[in-house]
Amino acid sequence: MAGKRKKIVLSDGSEYYGYGFGADKESVCEVVFNTSMVGYQEIISDPSYTYQMVVMTYPLIGNYGIADEDFETKVPTIGGLIVKEYNDMPSNFRYVETLSEILEENGIPAICGIDTRKLTRSIRDKGSRKVLITDADTPKEKAMEILANTAIPTDGVKKVSCKKKWYSRTANPKFNVVAVDCGMKLSIIRSLNKRGCNVTVVPYNITEEEVRALKPDGVFFSNGPGNPEDVGETIDLIRKIKGKYPIFGICLGHQMISLAYGAKTYKLKFGHRGGNHPVKNLKTGKIEITSQNHSYAVDADSLKGTGLTVTHINLLDKTVEGVENKAESVFSVQYHPESAPGPQDSAYLFDQFVAMMEEWKNA
Repeated sequence: MAGKRKKIVLSDGSEYYGYGFGADKESVCEVVFNTSMVGYQEIISDPSYTYQMVVMTYPLIGNYGIADEDFETKVPTIGGLIVKEYNDMPSNFRYVETLSEILEENGIPAICGIDTRKLTRSIRDKGSRKVLITDADTPKEKAMEILANTAIPTDGVKKVSCKKKWYSRTANPKFNVVAVDCGMKLSIIRSLNKRGCNVTVVPYNITEEEVRALKPDGVFFSNGPGNPEDVGETIDLIRKIKGKYPIFGICLGHQMISLAYGAKTYKLKFGHRGGNHPVKNLKTGKIEITSQNHSYAVDADSLKGTGLTVTHINLLDKTVEGVENKAESVFSVQYHPESAPGPQDSAYLFDQFVAMMEEWKNA
């Protein structure tokens, strides 16, 4: 597919030329890369990519189209997509739209035909930074001016969180879970429903009183975009309810739980994104291959004295991948056990949450 000539310009002045697909618009985002070999639909519909333009390291994207059942959110909010080769003629009996069509419908620009290996190496070497997608004939000086004068917003969680509560029920429910939506993937809700949990999805800024009124058996804190320190309302909620209910957090939820206990977080050079990160479970000694998507990590040294202990570590860079406070029935992981897309090694964590609620209920 040869669309309109486009280019991306990075804040260091480097330019990459290609062809546009999706929405024909300019956009300034943070550029990041994802190493997944499949699952581009789940990636473009993951709310954690709000205000980010994702480079897919796998070279061929679009070849199986878009299927209604595979969305992770109803309205995709990814900032943009960068691929080597785009296929606009999918071969898949399930597909209902092309990737370009769904991006265009949601105002998301994309570019193909660039050297994604070179761009990924640049991100690895120099770190994530601002990127502009624009017409190929935009003067470099103007592009650099746009980059310098455009700030990446910090209201990602507010943008993607639900505005009022909604329900996802299952047959013969055993537990009621309140899921605090900071940009939650639908696969997480499906994973809880599958294990006999009715789920009440609530906004990120719900109060302790409102949580108590819902009478949950457990509270879940979801993934989401941006810096965890920007989500003060949710962190404050965790401080107030920890020890009162079993709590489980994933990704941003993991970071916010750590902050609520007094630990610190920091931004990684280029983050972790993809379905191939090895993580060691320190409790069992087993290695899990995990699916990840985050820019921030919990500082290991800052956990001392917080009451949290490290349960999982990343074997690539030794970052903290899981924590728990057993006495208060709180645990969290940095990676995605629902694994959409990705390996299924970590699905047991949902069972652990269910077992924790069972124990709490029978205490």
